[in-house]
Amino acid sequence: MVQPIITIFGGSKCTESAPEYAQAERIGELLAERGFTICTGGYLGVMEAASRGARRRGGRVLGIVMTQFTAEPNKYLTDKVATAHFYERLQHLITRSVGFIALRGGMGTVTEVALVWNKLLTRVIEPRPLVLLGQCWRRVVDCWRENLVVSDEDVQLLDFADTPEQAVEIILNRSRGVNL
Repeated sequence: MVQPIITIFGGSKCTESAPEYAQAERIGELLAERGFTICTGGYLGVMEAASRGARRRGGRVLGIVMTQFTAEPNKYLTDKVATAHFYERLQHLITRSVGFIALRGGMGTVTEVALVWNKLLTRVIEPRPLVLLGQCWRRVVDCWRENLVVSDEDVQLLDFADTPEQAVEIILNRSRGVNL
């Protein structure tokens, strides 16, 4: 049986003491318990935390890594796909998944969220949940709305969650019936 994949985005620089590390670990656990494969960029920070949580619950963890990086992928991956460049990596992170959860991160995370959101807006991919976890995202989206051309309809494609449990509940409710 093929398990549906949920991609988790977030910062590579967060440490084990960061709140988003604990949130990502919990998300990994919850998704694995519900039969999802998790997919990340495969390295440290949020990616490692989500992978660790999923493995703790016996889940499958797919890492989309890059041959350009010299860093070693995190030790919790069960499967790896090596890509040559960022766009290929992003395509794998997006096209394999029935949903996405983004935690606090840096410009890489912003790039990932923006690309998924744009693909949803332009209907390049079928509708699927894009969950933004944490208060930081509400402020970021409010700032974009204030300073860019972002409509109410655009924002309706996003889901906001305050806890890992809420994020996974949104995924469960909105990812049913997504065909890849």
